Amino acid sequence: MTRRLSAVAAAVSLVLLQILLSSASAQAPRVFPEGTIPDDARLKPLKDLNGFFPFHVPDTLEQWEKRADNLRKRVLIANGLWPMPAKTPLNAVIHGKTTRPGITIEKVYFESMPGFFVTGLLFRPENPGSKKLPAVLCPHGHGGRLMDSGPKGIKKYLVTGAERFAESGRMPKIARCVQLARMGCVTFLYDMIGYADNLQLSYQLAHRFARQRPEFEGKESWGFYSAQAELRLQSIFGLQTWNSIRALDFLESLPDVDSKRMAVTGGSGGGTQTIMLCAIDPRPVAAFPNGMVSSSMQGGCTCENASLLRIGTGNVELAALFAPKPQGMTAANDWTKEMLVPGKGFPELKKLYTMYGKPENVMCADLTHFPHNYNYVTRAIMYSWFNKHLKLGLQEPIVEEDYKLLTKQEQSIWDKDHPRPKGGDQFERKLTRWIADRDTKLINSLPEKERHKTIRTAWKIMIGRELPQPNEIAFKDGQLHFPAKGEVTPVVVIKPQGEVKFAAICLHGDGKNGFFTRQGKPTPEITKILEQGGLVVTADLFEQGEFLNGSQPLKLTATVKNPREYAGYTHGYNDSLFAQRTHDILKLITLAEKMGNEKIVLVGAAGTTPLVAAAAAVAGEKVDKTVIDNPDFRFADIKTYRDPNFIPGAVKYGDLPALLELSTEASK
Repeated sequence: MTRRLSAVAAAVSLVLLQILLSSASAQAPRVFPEGTIPDDARLKPLKDLNGFFPFHVPDTLEQWEKRADNLRKRVLIANGLWPMPAKTPLNAVIHGKTTRPGITIEKVYFESMPGFFVTGLLFRPENPGSKKLPAVLCPHGHGGRLMDSGPKGIKKYLVTGAERFAESGRMPKIARCVQLARMGCVTFLYDMIGYADNLQLSYQLAHRFARQRPEFEGKESWGFYSAQAELRLQSIFGLQTWNSIRALDFLESLPDVDSKRMAVTGGSGGGTQTIMLCAIDPRPVAAFPNGMVSSSMQGGCTCENASLLRIGTGNVELAALFAPKPQGMTAANDWTKEMLVPGKGFPELKKLYTMYGKPENVMCADLTHFPHNYNYVTRAIMYSWFNKHLKLGLQEPIVEEDYKLLTKQEQSIWDKDHPRPKGGDQFERKLTRWIADRDTKLINSLPEKERHKTIRTAWKIMIGRELPQPNEIAFKDGQLHFPAKGEVTPVVVIKPQGEVKFAAICLHGDGKNGFFTRQGKPTPEITKILEQGGLVVTADLFEQGEFLNGSQPLKLTATVKNPREYAGYTHGYNDSLFAQRTHDILKLITLAEKMGNEKIVLVGAAGTTPLVAAAAAVAGEKVDKTVIDNPDFRFADIKTYRDPNFIPGAVKYGDLPALLELSTEASK
């Protein structure tokens, strides 16, 4: 296939300004009857975190491994970690040793990024001997490291059998770590952002954010949850994942830790962190993500959601990325209560592990007589699981014993000799700027070929779809169907009188109406393309033209019903409008190819420049040329995540210039 269509592209370019002047009252031929709209699955209500997220196990391991590779990239990109950033010095400080029978407890802080601190408690066996020890990382979940049921609250747990001791049972997250240390494991319990001693970013910001902050929206300085942060894939969720990775680095750096025997366990929000860390970091050899492996509710907090993360997937499938390594969990009387039901999670995990020949490496205990928990009974199951898979060699059953609670002084990381670092609004702005500069420098430092591959991979994940195969689409009576997705697009195809020399896919901000006169005839500009031998293909992209059924074009894209104004609640589960419209263009490219056209030109007018550029970048060599009317467009100018051109990650991965560079690369 020739890669040069300079004369054709030039001819097409000349008509763009005239196209932009087409009357808004122009009327293209309708595909669907007047008063109706396409029967398209995308018009159904948006998916939210309370939807149904089944795991469909592929037929073969080869298919799964291909799927798993794509999913890991999605998790990394959603976390803002593609490509993986360089790790800065931890500068770890360990101080304030306390003892309890059989163990020691020390205070820890280190820098996951320069000036951004992770805090926690390090539990060790008191007399470990000379051999290196296994290690367990414990993200704690909501309630915090210092969650305390109190002397009154513990009584109900004692009555139901959820806890065994009136004192240590009050603080179950510390109880877990004390027992693991008594079992011979170096154990690190670290604070979630906004909890206990990790307060540079507040609890309110990290976990209760509800309203957009216009004062934190700027191209040079911005805060989390802003459009600028989302365009760079910066989130509290991603920060916590990075803190988890650095916490593993900290454990691995300790001289008494066996880096080949590290495990992770957390409950609730800590279960979410366990799933994500084990999905992307190869170091853990065993895991116990409790309370969040579910095909139902996926995690309600802002810290458990991120744009792009769960589009087309869910926590069960993300937990499956750890297969075939040992992974345990329980089902409780919460959103996990149906985990043992076929089609709802665990049977599918068991099937995958069986395909690996390791069915014994996954388990889910039925504890549905308890509410949402990481209680004594659950912990006992975890202890046995780690005893086996960390090869601790302890006699079963392992029985958790009581201990004297730590005092406030014993468990507080900061003191007069170790002052708490400053945080607040200016720190937040400084941190987002530092991350952005780090990521830009990293991507730009890659060799050109690798940089192009990295950016193209990211955009393919962000768009969420590649070119469909010709047999995946069907075209009849102006309706372009994509049955696998339940999508249908209104299309008009105009053939030239003579030989077809190329196909021009013409896209307009008003849909196909933009290329027709008030009388319903092709504009003179389209006629010129036809005279050049171009087959004209134009369409109403999703929520254009016939999708609107006479209503006004959208000014703001829809969001889920969650009242908290966070992009992750919508864009973490649904393709953006920008991505959906790009999907339509990709289908049009395949249609043009299916109709026998080897030379394809994408023409973007009246606001479709970024869509054309994105589609060309994904399509690669299938597109010969792109013609755009606004090379000055920048995603960085977007001020709200409800903008129709918003797509998470666009600025991080080069904005429009990078897309055009990829298109040029494909045209060489």
